Amino acid sequence: MNPVVGLDVSKGESQVQVFLDKGQPFRKSFSVKHTVEGFENLLGLLKEIERLADGKQPSVILESTGHYHSPVIQFLEEQQYVYIIVNPHISHRARSTSLRKVKTDAVEAYLLCELYYKEEVEPYKKRGIQLLNLRNLTRQQETISSISAQTKVQLLTVLDQIFPEYRGVFGNLYSKVSLQTLFLFPTSEHVLNTTESILTEKIVSLCTRRSEKWAKEKAQKLIEAALRNPFQSNLYKSHIFNLKMFITIVLQYQEHLSQLETEIDALAKEIEEYKIIQSIPGIGEKIAATIISEIGGIDRFNHPKKLVAFAGIDPSVYSSGRFTATNNRITKRGSRRLRQALYMAVYCGIRDARKQKTSDTVIPRNKRLREFYDKKRDEGKPYRVAIIACANKLLHLIYALLKNKTTFQELT
Repeated sequence: MNPVVGLDVSKGESQVQVFLDKGQPFRKSFSVKHTVEGFENLLGLLKEIERLADGKQPSVILESTGHYHSPVIQFLEEQQYVYIIVNPHISHRARSTSLRKVKTDAVEAYLLCELYYKEEVEPYKKRGIQLLNLRNLTRQQETISSISAQTKVQLLTVLDQIFPEYRGVFGNLYSKVSLQTLFLFPTSEHVLNTTESILTEKIVSLCTRRSEKWAKEKAQKLIEAALRNPFQSNLYKSHIFNLKMFITIVLQYQEHLSQLETEIDALAKEIEEYKIIQSIPGIGEKIAATIISEIGGIDRFNHPKKLVAFAGIDPSVYSSGRFTATNNRITKRGSRRLRQALYMAVYCGIRDARKQKTSDTVIPRNKRLREFYDKKRDEGKPYRVAIIACANKLLHLIYALLKNKTTFQELT
């Protein structure tokens, strides 16, 4: 016997279907809640199947469902059962082979069991706890960065209706001292009703690392900006309220991101792969942490092409009869975050390393990658195609470094 349990996971519960062997469904499907009592019932079923199968543990197959399957996975790991997580694209393809258009939880669980016998599915290769923690932190960092960027746009929209000239006062509008100064003096009226000396004192108190001379220059710029400002008097108090609210939110996000960065850096330094990835020119701390957390252990891949497919940068193939497509897009079926990190790594790697050009000689951060990029461009490849080719090459290099546990410098 080769028993399998199919779970169609949804929020808070799963539909269960059991097969004792190929073409031998066992009982009708039923639903279990993701609670202690529900998992006890599921465990009882698993033990019963194990007895019927002469001591052979049943495999459990389920579809990847974001975070909904997390309690199920934790239960299966605690009970030491083998489980298989199927990509939704694979299960959808198996479902579409049927002429009937039926989609229910019971049918989904049944089809997952059939898929187990049809496809060469492999048990899920678990990531280490450290890498999972790192992945959670880097994904949270990306989410907060995205929300923070949207909030900054909203802040700028309100600022344009109150104090547009404020933009040039500080080098970075969104720096801590700039936002705190704007919070205290959000309009021209607030600035012009305050003396230069008081403005200077306030800026000095907000940025103790800088000199009083620097603060005085900023105070003078602030007064000049207030005099140029087209909105000398503000008619809408709601704008001021919204501006201060957005400033508070952006400052909070900056604090959260700073804490996340510290936590990520501390955790990543304990992982050997982090130093290996960071040895590649053009890859900094943030990109390295994202790459290793998304890959989740190089032993999960027995060939570099599988890693390339996981990143979704492998070219799609279309051929029918005598026609074979030549302009094929990448599949984008894998990890979006890994794809983005590789793009940034390539972009940083092929850039000129000089801060200020003193000659026309190009000194890229990653010489090998830049030579490959130039080669592709000389062949007439468009920019995006050349970048994807570089990302593919870079991922092969990362695979080799992680497999051999060598740094980029040691390889060269």
